Amino acid sequence: MKRLGAIIAGGKATRFGADKAAALLNGQPLMEHVADGLRDQVDKLIVCGRAWPGMDWVEDRPFADMGPLGGLNAALHYAQQNGFDAVVTAGCDVVPVAQFPTDHLSERAVYIDGHYLFGVWPVALAPLLDRHLRHQDNLSMRNWIAVSGAQAITSADVFHNLNTPRELAQYAAQRSNMGIR
Repeated sequence: MKRLGAIIAGGKATRFGADKAAALLNGQPLMEHVADGLRDQVDKLIVCGRAWPGMDWVEDRPFADMGPLGGLNAALHYAQQNGFDAVVTAGCDVVPVAQFPTDHLSERAVYIDGHYLFGVWPVALAPLLDRHLRHQDNLSMRNWIAVSGAQAITSADVFHNLNTPRELAQYAAQRSNMGIR
């Protein structure tokens, strides 16, 4: 199965107050931490919703400011046009990146329970997401998960969604106290 990795990064970062993807964790932008976590799971990696140096990117679809679904839709269509079978997604602000067991990389959509941007989405869902975005105003990932029939899978990992500079500082301090760089 050929997998496209997609970092969802088109948000405005209003709670963060600055460019969250560029915020530094141990001297490296958050975006790079996420990219490093995805690279071993995919055949190619792109960024959705914004340009990032050294990486291919796509604009959200059908237009910007649709939240994560605009990025997912863009990634599904990019994958469909470029011969990929599925899209593995991650947000630009959640670390560490979820590792998907290979038995979950099938024809069925799956996501990490409680972390909706960590998911594996079959390319066959592209037309359904187009219709979903065209015919209603609910742009939540939870609503899309219900419509798509995605299955929740559990993970023993503890993920940190870094929405504010304070959360980033606390996470960095926690890693430092544990001797992790």
